[in-house]
This record gives sequence, structure tokens and C-alpha cells, in this order.
Amino acid sequence: MVRIAKFEKVSLERFVTDWLSTFPQQSIEQAVMVYEHIQLPQRATRGSAGYDFFAPIGFELPAGATLKMPTGIRAVIEEGWVLTLYPRSSLGFKYRFQLDNSVGIIDSDYAHSDNEGHIFLRMTNDNREGKGLRLAAGAAFAQGVFLPFGITVDDDAQGVRNGGFGSTTRV
Repeated sequence: MVRIAKFEKVSLERFVTDWLSTFPQQSIEQAVMVYEHIQLPQRATRGSAGYDFFAPIGFELPAGATLKMPTGIRAVIEEGWVLTLYPRSSLGFKYRFQLDNSVGIIDSDYAHSDNEGHIFLRMTNDNREGKGLRLAAGAAFAQGVFLPFGITVDDDAQGVRNGGFGSTTRV
């Protein structure tokens, strides 16, 4: 195995700002309590490719509902690698649980953005049987897989990332 990345929590200040922006009805004290219980992603077995991401709070997602979740996690990744994010397989199978962008892509330079590379997941329970999804705090709900990638022989990318969604195309 090649060791090419490290998961870390974002700073408390970054987390509280992002948490309260997402859940404005919560208090600073509640956000701090959530932060203190965040678990770093981990593999369940030696043969697992995916690192489980754990819910920072318990949540219920009715059929057809969507939720944006600040994870409190960042990934510091070596150049030439990417972290891909997917829903946990069993949740996708049972509930049609999915990430709203299909597959999340965390580039190696994202950890150095102004937002500290804070990973957010926007998820939808897309089942058509009316089944609500309920997860407890600390339950695995997504998984990340590190993959190497290549570039073209004539690549000359010079852009510098500073932000999250769509930041590499902003002027």
C-alpha cells in the first residue's frame, strides 16, 4: 500500500462558521459539541478500499429529501492523487441514497484553500418506496477512495485553487 494522504479536522473556527451557515438555528455551543465528537474517516478492514465517513450528528432524511452536511474533515493529499467520495454502498442499495454531485472529487490542492479544504457532502434519499433514512451520530454514511490520476503530455495548467465548488473556473 502507498501512503499518500492524511485526514484531519478543519480548525474549530472554520467548522463553527460553516456549521452555523448550514444550520443557523443551532448555537455556537452546539457546533463546538459536534466538532468535539467528529471522527476521522477510517477503513473497516485491511482489505477495504474505502474510508468510511461518519455522520457528525444523527439525522433523518425522508424519501425525496436532501441534506447538506459539513463533515469537519479535510484531506491532505499528495500531488497526483485524488479522493473520490461515494455514498455507503448499503445505503445506496436500500434507500437510493446518493451524493447530489454523483461522485465527489477532492483534489490534492483543495486542502490549501481559504476554507481549509472543508469537505461538505450534499445527499439525497431518492428511494421511491417512501422509506425514510435515519442515521445515528457516528454512523458511516459515505466512503472515500484515493485514486492516482494522470495528465496529458502537453498539460500546462497554471491555475491556483482558492475555494470549493467551482472555484477553479472562477475569474
